[in-house]
Order: sequence, then C-alpha cells, then structure tokens
Amino acid sequence: MSPGPAASVFELIGNTPMVELRHVTRDLAPGVRVLAKAEWTNPGGSVKDRAARQILLEAERSGALRPGQTILDSTSGNTGIALAMLGAARGYPVALVMPKNVSEERKMLIDAFGASIVYTDPIDGSDGALLEARRRVEAEPSRWFYADQYNNPANPRAHQLTTGPEIWEQTGGEITHFVVGLGTSGTFVGVTRALKGLSPRVVCVSMEPATPVHGLEGLKHMETAIRPGIYDDRLADRRITVETEEAYEMARRLPSEEGILVGYSGAANVCAALAIAREMTSGLVVTVFPDHGTRYLSGWLAGK
Repeated sequence: MSPGPAASVFELIGNTPMVELRHVTRDLAPGVRVLAKAEWTNPGGSVKDRAARQILLEAERSGALRPGQTILDSTSGNTGIALAMLGAARGYPVALVMPKNVSEERKMLIDAFGASIVYTDPIDGSDGALLEARRRVEAEPSRWFYADQYNNPANPRAHQLTTGPEIWEQTGGEITHFVVGLGTSGTFVGVTRALKGLSPRVVCVSMEPATPVHGLEGLKHMETAIRPGIYDDRLADRRITVETEEAYEMARRLPSEEGILVGYSGAANVCAALAIAREMTSGLVVTVFPDHGTRYLSGWLAGK
C-alpha cells in the first residue's frame, strides 16, 4: 500500500491549540477564564510563521517574488526564522537584518535554515534593522523581494483569515476579550478585524511596553517607534502598558506554576490579559503565546 499525500511545511502552519491558565489566575473572579494560543506549535516555532506564509504565497501569486530573487526583511528573530524556513522549502535564498542582541537561539535557528544575517546596533532596536533593510532595497531593488512585514497587508491578513477564526471556533464564540501586544501589530490588527466581524461585542485590547527603552524583544512603544504601516490605531477598544520587570517576573512564574515556558512577549501578554481579567466578574479572555521560552534560555531566562 502506497503512503498517502504528505503535507508541506506551508500546510503545517496554523490550527494551534489553546492553553488555559489555571494557577496565575488564582486571584480572578470564579467566572473569569484566561486562555492563550500556543503559537510555538507552528513548524517554525512562532506566530510569525502565519504572516511569513501569507506574505510569500501572495508574492508568488502576484509575481512580486520571482525565481532568482533573494527574500529580504528586518526582524527581531521570529519572522526571520519563519522566512528562512519557508524560503528554504521553496528554494529562495534569504537575507535578514536584525539587532545584534537578539537571542543566540534565534541566530542559530536562522543559520540552520541557511539564511544570511546582517547585524545592526542593538541600541537602535528593531527600527535600526528596519532602516538598514530599506537602505539595501533602495541600493539594489531588483535583487531583493522585500517582505516588509511592518507594511505588508498580507501580515494582518494572515491573522484575519486564520488566527481570529480559530480563536472564535475554539472558544465556541464565547470569547469576551482579546488582549495582545503590538510589534508589527499584525496579530492584533488581523485578529481584531476577524473577531469584530464575527461579534462587535468582543473587546479588543492592545498592549505596549510602558517605556520607549525596554527589554520586551519584539514589542514596540508606538509613540516613539517607527509606526508600522499596517497598524490601525482605530481598532483598539482599550490600550494598556506592561513594565519590563513585570513581564520578566511572569516569564519566571509560568514554567513553575503552569508548566509553560514562553518568551518575554508571551509573558507580557499574560500580564496584560490578567490586568484586564482582574476587572471582570465573568468572561473569557484570550491572548497569544508568540513563541517558546527555549529561544531565550541563553539569556535572561537562564539567569545570566
């Protein structure tokens, strides 16, 4: 008997499970639950697999991405890993621009997929990497397919088509609040559009670092950062902030109290979700775990 058709890595992205938090939620009212999408179960290990897939598929269909071109983007790590993985699967070379202080695990994963890396000054953060990527595209426009995750509408569209409907289905339409941090803003914008289309009553809350200089890799302080073109500041019903140290503490608590190891942005998402949940007497709050904590073990999570 011959084996059936096998899935490509593109087809393995999405349909991630939902995890309920049961211990860090002890102080909540009995009728309040907090759940999170476990996006580390995507094949590239993060929520960014969704946007990278949508960007590449749409670019191939439109002819914007052609054989012989190199995929280029700036990244804090996870989108870079996703592009490197999917580019390898399709036979495209990939070049990535990223701050030098991203975790060693992310650098190693990108290298394993065969992509090249250009490092920028950590002081300049993700904006510095973005400006360097733009400089390279302007210098040699025909060489690159610029994925441009901060401005490419395929990024939020990925979440409007997949993440949002998955959340609705997995909660049986009982979700009352969606809470997530802003980086490129693709997850928040896309999921919010999907959920609002299904039920205007869902309260959608965006989260940012409390200060311009922070340690929450992948998140943006929108007032002082280069604002992504895909960000729509009309969508949030509420906006809240999280302190770096608060998120770091939650990143420490989650493994020992919930058996869940996540990165800094995932921990910050939990802090924001709990802040909203503490105001409630009943309801279902959903957030996102963008990636797994194994990508941070060489740094702060290891106590170094």
